[in-house]
Amino acid sequence: MDYQGIEIERPNHDTVILSGPKTVVIDPFKVDDLPKADLVLITHDHYDHLSLEDLAKAVDPGKTTIIAAQACGEKLGDVAAKKIELVEPGDQKIVDGINIHAVPAYNTNKFKAPGQPFHPKEAGYVGFVVTINGTNFYHTGDTDFIDEMKALGPIDVMFVPVSGTYVMTVDEAVEAVKAVKPKLAIPMHYGAIVGDRAQAEEFKRRAGDFCQVEIL
Repeated sequence: MDYQGIEIERPNHDTVILSGPKTVVIDPFKVDDLPKADLVLITHDHYDHLSLEDLAKAVDPGKTTIIAAQACGEKLGDVAAKKIELVEPGDQKIVDGINIHAVPAYNTNKFKAPGQPFHPKEAGYVGFVVTINGTNFYHTGDTDFIDEMKALGPIDVMFVPVSGTYVMTVDEAVEAVKAVKPKLAIPMHYGAIVGDRAQAEEFKRRAGDFCQVEIL
């Protein structure tokens, strides 16, 4: 879909492609036809977000900058990119006129064992607010609805997980949208690992009271 002159695709899972003056690919995973990106963003080091197989499709060693959470550093060691930068929550970078703000992403109530969240706050995993031509795109990464979301400022497009288990449930995703107040919300994190389109449809039905919702 086109939003303010930026073509938005969500080909799978948490993968987002933003095509405009530059091509931005976020968390590529199990996508056959990936464009060579100017900028690749990786929220954390789990296999369904940092996929070396998919990075090889999206990265052009002569032009692609990769910005990734600190935890990704070791796995990215052999990736041939123009530049690789590691970030922590709060960091901001500018690449080819695109502003990238790394923001927190973590679990508050999703645990693999008692007291062990799937995405611990101390791991430094991130989401990204990407500003292209004045439009703010917020990819939450793998997270629950967290307090830090309330202070992000104006968001135009929010990519929000809805599958539960490792990330927000539909209920939590609706609450997150109510707090962030994006103009457009796009559900993600379903159809590959956990979750299905029915959760995206339920999210659209309920979050549509607060903003435009599109399922991609």
